[in-house]
Amino acid sequence: MKKVAFYTLGCKLNFSETSTIARGFEEKGYAKVPFSDTPDIFIINTCSVTENADKKCKKIVKEAQKINPDGYVAIIGCYAQLKPKEISEIKGVDAVLGAAEKFRLLELLDGFVKTPEAKVLASEVKEAKAFNNAYSINDRTRTFLKVQDGCNYHCAFCTIPLARGKSRSDTIDNIIQSAKEIANTDVKEVVLTGVNIGDFGIVDGKREERFVDLVKSIDQVEGIDRIRISSIEPNLLTNEIIDYTSHSNRFVPHFHIPLQSGSNKVLRVMRRRYLRELYEDRVNKIKQLMPDCCIGVDVIVGFPGESHDDFLETYNFLNELPISYLHVFSYSERANTTAAEMGDVVPLKERQERSKMLRILSEKKRRQFYESQLGTTRTVLFENDIEDDMMHGFTENYVRVSAKYDPLLINELKEVTLRSINENGTVDVQEPEMVLETH
Repeated sequence: MKKVAFYTLGCKLNFSETSTIARGFEEKGYAKVPFSDTPDIFIINTCSVTENADKKCKKIVKEAQKINPDGYVAIIGCYAQLKPKEISEIKGVDAVLGAAEKFRLLELLDGFVKTPEAKVLASEVKEAKAFNNAYSINDRTRTFLKVQDGCNYHCAFCTIPLARGKSRSDTIDNIIQSAKEIANTDVKEVVLTGVNIGDFGIVDGKREERFVDLVKSIDQVEGIDRIRISSIEPNLLTNEIIDYTSHSNRFVPHFHIPLQSGSNKVLRVMRRRYLRELYEDRVNKIKQLMPDCCIGVDVIVGFPGESHDDFLETYNFLNELPISYLHVFSYSERANTTAAEMGDVVPLKERQERSKMLRILSEKKRRQFYESQLGTTRTVLFENDIEDDMMHGFTENYVRVSAKYDPLLINELKEVTLRSINENGTVDVQEPEMVLETH
């Protein structure tokens, strides 16, 4: 029995796909093992959102070689689609598979026999037309369920349409079937994921269904306690979606909404499909209906042409908004994007300074949000995340909590009272009763 190990870089979508590919290996009689367990085959699922992700891929290949110099190394994922030839020249790489090929890995690399030259199996991204169903299971406390892939937006900074192809989706019926399979396991929380999840519903190039209808349908699936939406564009987060999730059975009060810039000038150059006024309206609508909702924000600093005043406009806009945390990205040039051809480049040091300012703001916002939740009773999903005899988990509205380790609480939903913020920035809770009252 050959041993296979997987390593995933990047987003929740990649985790869902790796998990599904791994199950295919197990069904064929391979033994899935940890990366350090001298596997015969290494599968590395890559990301290419930032330059750093590319460097990480090279580092993991090097580690795989140290663990088993004779191991077969196959690279899949976004970086593999964008730069297949470059990856094939990395010492130790045996195969590179693109977006249209990665789910056929077992068929295309039958036997995983090393050859003198690395195999490059990466067709043009326009060939990535099929939607491949995927969800993660047994890897984490929560499951990532893929509902959409690809993107028809062409933001000036982004390589994702080049790496994953056009927007396409599963059908609601298929997704409900997957959700029911997940409900039959011990999973308590499902995260709906995709590249541009709000654009859900395009099948064979035509819009057949809507994301809000998927939300309403999956909310009825028995056996799933909590459902989270991974990330949704502000122009696609409609009032109908906000209204429905505010009183739904299973959707939690937590949204992650990319902003990228608080300057309308910069948003236009980025080719985003909204202005700051719409973003502010979405946030205020959520807070009006769900005052305790957690709202996360993606921001890019140092985009070409972003002046100091533009950045301050973003900073002040975010400072005034009732948001809960930020994911801050320093702009990095990506080949074959329009932004990479623009002049007026922001110096690297300036990008780093702006990034630092927003990260400090993020900590302030998170602390404010956590403080607003102290004294309330919430439901925590405890994870197998143990540190210094303390276990951790998240409330429905994404407050990270700490409690004294109790193995009986892992992967259990437990009502607790949020007590105080500790020195690590997580929230201590009144110790849960040892008699479980799961929900």
